[in-house]
Amino acid sequence: MKDIFKYIISGLIAVAIFYLGSRLLDRNEDRELLLAQTALIQKEINNTSKLVVTEMKYAKVFTYEGTKSYGWDFFRSQKSAIIISNAEAQISYDLKQLKHELDPESKTIFITYIPQPEIKVNPHLDYFKMDDGILNKFEAKDINKINRQIETQLKEDILDDEVIKNAQNRLLTELSNIYILSSSMGWKMVYNDTEINSTKEMNTILF
Repeated sequence: MKDIFKYIISGLIAVAIFYLGSRLLDRNEDRELLLAQTALIQKEINNTSKLVVTEMKYAKVFTYEGTKSYGWDFFRSQKSAIIISNAEAQISYDLKQLKHELDPESKTIFITYIPQPEIKVNPHLDYFKMDDGILNKFEAKDINKINRQIETQLKEDILDDEVIKNAQNRLLTELSNIYILSSSMGWKMVYNDTEINSTKEMNTILF
């Protein structure tokens, strides 16, 4: 009887050891899988960390007027110019500035910062017509002032132009690669406390 009892106890201990060993093995495998997923997502983010550039040419005509008043506005001298700009513009997102956190425990990617677009403009200006006033002639400082004003205006125009959407679409493509990869492994992506559930939804949330 005692021998049978010993066999039963030994069998139960063996089953318990086997069960615990299996659980530990499964946990180790799950942890290794999670570490592999984390490394793969980080690698994809690193591959995305590059300069996304959209280039364009932007033509526009500007007019300039400058007036000087003399003698309490009884006499005014006006100078004017017509300027044609054929500008080369570049819109870029430096994704090296992208800030993120990976939380393997909750299998979540937290995107905490997406860089703003950088706009560089190289205006090629052709002064088509310049009319000096009698006592108000164009000087070098006027040309420099006009150049700065045109560059500022071009940047503002580009932000309202369709080209900025093209640049955003390129950025969206890069971030979508991260989302698609992470989603396929059961991870979530969160931006500013908002969970992203599709690439289409990403466009709405980001922009």
